[in-house]
Amino acid sequence: MSRNFLLTALCVACVLGVSSFREASAGTVPPAEPVCSAPGEFVGLNAPLWRTRAALSAGEPVVIVAIGSSSTAGAGASSPAHSYPARLESELRAHFPGADITVLNRGVNGEDAADMLARFESTVIQERPDLVIWQVGTNAVLRDHKLDGESRLIRDGITRLKAAQSDIVLMDSQYAPKVLAKPDIFGMVDLMAKTAREQGTGLFRRFAMMRHWRETRQIPFETLLSPDGLHMNDWSYGCVAKILAQSIFDAVRTPAGVARAPSTRRN
Repeated sequence: MSRNFLLTALCVACVLGVSSFREASAGTVPPAEPVCSAPGEFVGLNAPLWRTRAALSAGEPVVIVAIGSSSTAGAGASSPAHSYPARLESELRAHFPGADITVLNRGVNGEDAADMLARFESTVIQERPDLVIWQVGTNAVLRDHKLDGESRLIRDGITRLKAAQSDIVLMDSQYAPKVLAKPDIFGMVDLMAKTAREQGTGLFRRFAMMRHWRETRQIPFETLLSPDGLHMNDWSYGCVAKILAQSIFDAVRTPAGVARAPSTRRN
């Protein structure tokens, strides 16, 4: 083996060693997160939040209850602090400096509308909330429940929340492969929109917003969801909270809201 060959090999090894040391020292640079944004049509709740507006105007404490299943509880998040209700509280406090705003997380993994109704009195109404955000419908679709039955349950829940004089915002399903595999998902999304319109409640169009992220902005599901292909992750929970906080802020500031968005059915 020639001396020149040995010297060349040693130089290559040194360069590789220095490069590896630098990479190990700096760590792997993670890909940049997408910008959290949504078109205006997905921000409007299309309903006033009169009680929340009155409490904020009077300088009174505002209590918000987020009830739902796993995507309210925070499945897929790295910690409870990264669930959407926890992030929503921080975002709302930024929108309303000095206001006493509390967001209570009443999400339970695996529940459907009937399960939630069974604990409405004990976990929602007894808190005397100014605003209730009700995330519902996904598990019914995943379990192939009849939409007519779910419609009756959701209307019953709205009636009970109205009797408690709470503002109401419905949140529809996440846009995810395991949800899209079910043929009734578009029917459920339309049912939620129809119910909100007829009942005069707010609607946060999570499904359409996430669909926009995936299909229009081409953000991969790996960025939007946890590895199970169903639950959201820290980024999407945080972005949902950010957009929802803006929606609540707009509904309080401009009660008339904005024009309603079109149907979400497939073409």
